[in-house]
Amino acid sequence: MPIPHTQLRAFHAVASHGSFTKAAEALHVTQPTLSGQVKELEERYGVKLFSRYGRKVNLTEFGLSAFEITQRIYREQQAVEQLFLSAQGLTTGQLTVGADAPYIITPLLATFQRRYPGVQISIRYGNTSQILRWLQSQQCDIAILADVPAGGPKLHVLELKPDSLVAFVDRDHAWADRRSITMEELVAQRLIYREKGSHTRAIFEKAVNAAGLIPKNVMEISSREGVREAVGAGLGVGIVSKTELGTDTRLRPLHIRNVDLAYSESIICLESRNRERTIQAFLNQLSISLINDINAE
Repeated sequence: MPIPHTQLRAFHAVASHGSFTKAAEALHVTQPTLSGQVKELEERYGVKLFSRYGRKVNLTEFGLSAFEITQRIYREQQAVEQLFLSAQGLTTGQLTVGADAPYIITPLLATFQRRYPGVQISIRYGNTSQILRWLQSQQCDIAILADVPAGGPKLHVLELKPDSLVAFVDRDHAWADRRSITMEELVAQRLIYREKGSHTRAIFEKAVNAAGLIPKNVMEISSREGVREAVGAGLGVGIVSKTELGTDTRLRPLHIRNVDLAYSESIICLESRNRERTIQAFLNQLSISLINDINAE
């Protein structure tokens, strides 16, 4: 007797989201209903799919094996849906994007939306670690990252134009009229860091360690907007990419001398999904944009 679709879907949703609450919200069912469906599946075969510690939910070894299979099942289902969509042109569909900031991805999505107005677009913001988890669990279709992981699932990667980190201070800071500083001067100030898992922080800390320096005073704030507000209020010196600094009149950028802080952002998706209609359309548009940018230089 086949597994009821509702039970399989419930298991896959909880495994993907790592939470019964979030899975219930995604499936538009109540949490007791979802929990009951998973419990019925476990009792039906006498297996344990999840280990529960308070609100935390982890897959058991058996659950991990089952999740690998349901991921393949739902990938194939999406492929069939995309096949039917392709027969009528890209007039409908959905694209979920994981990003750590709006500055680069927003104009790319605006161009895509103008060309394919029927596609529903969602954006999830997080740090690098969160975005990778979303991509691997298919909670997002594509992602923009500065550090493409070497291990894990095979990825399709499209590299964007290079960028670099700069320091920034508030307009009343003693350095506000300067154009550049040294790394030695910088680490003597109070530094406003993003949380661990932020690629901006990882690049900067690597450069600090390579220079054999130790920051004197560090304040950690868990969002990019929080860092900007802290620096704007005069609490310390922040680190950000040139692209993301924006036009906030309270802030002044400073080039950091005697250190290489260059990096490149990339658009990535799972290699197994790069032929899906909506994802492929976005990647094709991005490739054309990159070629136009090169020709314009």
